[in-house]
Amino acid sequence: MAALDFYFSTLSPFTYLAGTRPWQIAARHGASLTCKPLDILALFARTGGTPPGERHPARQQYRLIELERQAAKLGLPINLKPAHWPANAAPSAYAIIAAQQAGGGDIGRLVHSILRACWAEDRDIADGAVIRACLDGAGFDPALADSGLLAGAESYAQNLEDAVKAGVFGAPFWVTADGARFWGQDRLEDLETHLAGQAA
Repeated sequence: MAALDFYFSTLSPFTYLAGTRPWQIAARHGASLTCKPLDILALFARTGGTPPGERHPARQQYRLIELERQAAKLGLPINLKPAHWPANAAPSAYAIIAAQQAGGGDIGRLVHSILRACWAEDRDIADGAVIRACLDGAGFDPALADSGLLAGAESYAQNLEDAVKAGVFGAPFWVTADGARFWGQDRLEDLETHLAGQAA
């Protein structure tokens, strides 16, 4: 079975725009997909990136234009200035890690619901109640928001190290078992083509 690592931040609007397509693509090609949420600001610091708020105004403006265009193209609602952004991404990332380890629910739905909460619903993804509601809605035990904190924290830190080692520098980012890398939700078609070639 092909394996796929999915690096992302729960603060990333472009990860929100990826929706549940990564899991659909993986399923079509018999690939396993492992979620590896990480600290995006720490990743930028390690790989030469610049946080959005520190970029030149022209870059900041174009980022918003591109987000609006892509959201319209995909039929997804988006608030370009969400009320709770940036939030502390760690609690939601820990919950995703714990849910993935526990199993039993729809991890793609969970990830997308957390990102949608931020980018379309103006909810605070650092709020335990919001995280528990997302877990419950995706078929997971809401208590994972609390019980998975320790393991989640350890994996969250390791995901950053794994990302740097794998050549990841942004989000969303996919790395296949054979080392192929794909950055951005607009590269999902290329990822699918690659997986199809592996399966052939």
